[in-house]
Amino acid sequence: MFEARQLSIGYKHRPADVCVRSGIDLQLRPGEFACLLGANGSGKSTLLRTLAGLQAPLGGEISLDGQPLAALSPRQRAQRLAVVLTDRFDVPHLSVRELVAWSRSPYTGLSARLSAEDEALVQHSLEAAGVERFAARALRSLSDGERQRVLVAAALCQATPYILLDEPTAHLDLPNRVELLLLLSRLAHDEGKGILLSTHELDLALQTADSFRLLAPDGRNYSGTPSELARLGLLEQAFSSPSFRIDAGTMRMEVRRP
Repeated sequence: MFEARQLSIGYKHRPADVCVRSGIDLQLRPGEFACLLGANGSGKSTLLRTLAGLQAPLGGEISLDGQPLAALSPRQRAQRLAVVLTDRFDVPHLSVRELVAWSRSPYTGLSARLSAEDEALVQHSLEAAGVERFAARALRSLSDGERQRVLVAAALCQATPYILLDEPTAHLDLPNRVELLLLLSRLAHDEGKGILLSTHELDLALQTADSFRLLAPDGRNYSGTPSELARLGLLEQAFSSPSFRIDAGTMRMEVRRP
């Protein structure tokens, strides 16, 4: 289990740290597709970067399968946790297959020599993410939607039990947003991955996620199934608007026309 206990997140500054959020308890299990929700500025990206070990927590503990995250070497962490961030990167000379194969580096070391088993996993990841048909294309030739699928394929090829994604549907059109969330849900269930992603796509998350992690505006943090949080009114409180309501029965957003 991937777990955070009484976590405080923010930024270390002098003379005083800047705390974004505190008292966060969070669990993620293999095979679970979970969405991290919260209004703008609630700390979603800061939380994901802290969970990924990219910035230090201000307090509390993070553990991976019972081991403190801080005690793991970068290589050990990369063998247990894959991360897909919104930061755009340019590797213009790499093909799709080469990028996915590069994700095996936590296991191959500096030699980057792939075994037959590695090659088979690369092929499986390309097929599972639906990008095998353009595996030979250069990354720079891909659309945003195609690129996001390739990053998911690379995370899958990293063969970790857990995957974190920060706003993976940003800058995608509606069909690509739907397809990407359905892909991630399928990978969680079929491949046994524990997947946590931050998103503003509340309507799509309601239809696809197994569970939510909600950073509420009152500073509290909630976990539960979409129907549980909707039934308690926590989602409407977090995303309060006179323009829509969430039907806890159908698990759909209903626009309130003037």
